[in-house]
Amino acid sequence: MKGCVVGNNCTIAQNVFIGSGVVLGNNVKVQNNVSVYTGVVCEDDVFLGPSMVFTNVINPRSAIDRKHAFKKTWVKKGATIGANATIVCGNTLGEYCMIGAGTVITKPVKPYALMVGNPARQIGWVSEYGHTLSFSKEGKAVCSESGEAYRLENETVSKITNSISTA
Repeated sequence: MKGCVVGNNCTIAQNVFIGSGVVLGNNVKVQNNVSVYTGVVCEDDVFLGPSMVFTNVINPRSAIDRKHAFKKTWVKKGATIGANATIVCGNTLGEYCMIGAGTVITKPVKPYALMVGNPARQIGWVSEYGHTLSFSKEGKAVCSESGEAYRLENETVSKITNSISTA
């Protein structure tokens, strides 16, 4: 773990490798048998499931040194990556997205997107609490656990924040 940055309150399980230059934000949970290679940045509150895999070179060859060709992978705040998922380097995983177990990510992932399969396909949207969101015709949904509201507009989900005026 030399040469990496690990934030506060992180959980690092058994058989984990964290490469030089990796950044883990606060409250990141890295489960058993995960290798986080050079070029990976995980923001706060990210969950890396057991035996999930990051790559860091698009076209690796044993006899050719491609350390200069490492691609950056960015995992945004609150994202969850399920067990045995594979994240191909050079992609950004949006805030609070959920990557299902065994999923193979080959393209960028939108915030709050629920991704499954090989190759990954989006099958829905999730709340910050990880619950599936069902949007009305007006493009609004409410998380079943938190009661927080979300808006779907132009294939983009955002959390609706209520501002209370004290004037």
